[in-house]
Order: sequence, then structure tokens, then C-alpha cells
Amino acid sequence: MTATGGPPRRSLRVRAALGGFVVLALLGVGAAVVGAVVTPGGQTVEVVSAVESTDEPTDALSVDVVVLHVIGAVAEPGIVELELGSRVVDAIASAGGPAPDADLSGVNLARIVADGEQLRVPRIGEVPVAAPGAAPGVASDGRVNINTADATALETLPGVGPALAARIIAWRDENGPFRSVDELSAVSGIGEKTLDGMRDQATV
Repeated sequence: MTATGGPPRRSLRVRAALGGFVVLALLGVGAAVVGAVVTPGGQTVEVVSAVESTDEPTDALSVDVVVLHVIGAVAEPGIVELELGSRVVDAIASAGGPAPDADLSGVNLARIVADGEQLRVPRIGEVPVAAPGAAPGVASDGRVNINTADATALETLPGVGPALAARIIAWRDENGPFRSVDELSAVSGIGEKTLDGMRDQATV
């Protein structure tokens, strides 16, 4: 006669083993499991797994900004705050736009502004002045004055290296100040392509 207690115990062991396998599988995919599992040896093991949230916290959107001081021939001189990558034309617009006597040819409207800079818009008839701490020959709008710039400042122009900067200085020493930026073409080594590249960043 077969003992009545045998098969149920074997069935319980199988179910416990399967239950443990399911719990491990659920843990593998991050499901929440809270309960007890009876092992084949009869030991009760509590299984607790925290729920993995699929919702990640979203940081508040931050926009990088630059702050600069706009002075001179603008309607509302003062501090303006702009998005990173803004240009001089944006800074002037934020300061109320140019004044009626503003000389916009004295500034590079396409230049990207820098955080903490002071931007001065000249008035008609004014001579651009160097910004505090700027290299000799560099005006407040960032353009290089080819008549007063030293070799270091001239080398900031596109396509100008030490040798070409020396030739520019030698030419003006021999011939006097440049009457226009286009007159740079008289300097050996400056062709039309090189001149086009530096035209917007140079002044006289």
C-alpha cells in the first residue's frame, strides 16, 4: 500500500522549486516581489525586491546665458542677458536698438558676444577706442586696427601668421598708414582670398 503522504511532499518540492525560479526571473526584470518561498529543504525564505521605476527624474531645463554691458549709442544702455551664442546685433536689440546717431559700421554685428564683456556702440564721427585690457590696436568691437596693431594682434586675423604680420608692419612703416582695409592687398602674400577672410575683422 502506497503511503498517502509521499506524492504531496514531492509535489510541494516541485512547486517550491518552480516558485523560486519564477521569483528569480521576476527579479531579473526588476519586478516587485514581496512574499515567502518554501525551499525543498523546508526553509522559509522571505524575498523582497524594490520596484524599479521606469520614470527617471527630469532635471529642470537650464539655458546657458551670457551677461554683458552695452554702452554708447544705444537707446537703453545697461546690462543685458542673452542666450549663449548670441551676437552683437542681438545685444544691441536688447539694449533698445541703436540710437539715431549710432555708427553701426564701427561694430561687427555678426560677432558672437562673450560673457562679461563691455560692448560699446560708437557714434558717428567717433574713433573706436581700445577696450580695457585689450591688445594694442584692438578696438572695443574686437576688430583689429591694421594701422596701430602690433604683430600679436595682427596674427589674430584669419590667414595671418608671424611672417605676414611682419610684412604688414614693414609695409606701413615704409608707406604710411593704410587708407583702407582693401589696401592690404598691396602687401606681399595677401591675395584676394586672404583679404576676404579678414575684411570683416579688420579696420583702419
